[in-house]
Amino acid sequence: MKYQNAAEVLPEELLKTIQEYFQGGLLYIPGTDEKTKWGSINGAREYYEQRNRQIREAYKENVSMKDLAKQFGLAENTIKKILYQ
Repeated sequence: MKYQNAAEVLPEELLKTIQEYFQGGLLYIPGTDEKTKWGSINGAREYYEQRNRQIREAYKENVSMKDLAKQFGLAENTIKKILYQ
């Protein structure tokens, strides 16, 4: 993070308003970037959502939890968690 003089960056009116609340120290102003959700950039989130949909659909078609665990390479407890979400 790079130090910048507020007088060089902010409009004069805004600077005066800030000075009413805070003077002479370092002030951190966080960015407005919203955090991205896990897996949304690399596609992992979409992959797991699609896989879980397939598991739920197969279960509705009477595929057993044991068979689903084998088919998807997951533990039966993981299958249960997906189904009961």
